[in-house]
Amino acid sequence: MLSKNGAKYFFLIGTGFFFAIFLGLTYDSLKQVPKQTHEENLTPQVVRGKNLFDKSNCMGCHTILGEGAYYAPELTKVYETKGADWIKNMLTDPEAVYPGARKMRKYKFTEGEKDDLVAFLKWISEIETNGYPAKPVNQ
Repeated sequence: MLSKNGAKYFFLIGTGFFFAIFLGLTYDSLKQVPKQTHEENLTPQVVRGKNLFDKSNCMGCHTILGEGAYYAPELTKVYETKGADWIKNMLTDPEAVYPGARKMRKYKFTEGEKDDLVAFLKWISEIETNGYPAKPVNQ
């Protein structure tokens, strides 16, 4: 059994040790972010697309990288799986893409805004997510 002083030193040394590990792992993670996100591809068009995504409250229904609501489909890899034309068609007229099936609001985006959203979704799809989201079994 530890004495009162021994317990205090055990606690302090243990806390310091694990805090140092935490700082090291944080530093390592922050060092890898630019490489995994391909931040060199972060253009003004991508930033405008992200701002439009936020302004339109797309995360109120969709998720990106596991964050957001789970009402509508996950959009992390939608550019990779569906392509730019499909995304633009969905943004133009969701009812035409999925007649009678989807309840997505029909936004009045300009062609430039659609291009910005597509650029943002393309950038998101290129992020190294270490296998997230998993590919569906039926593909």
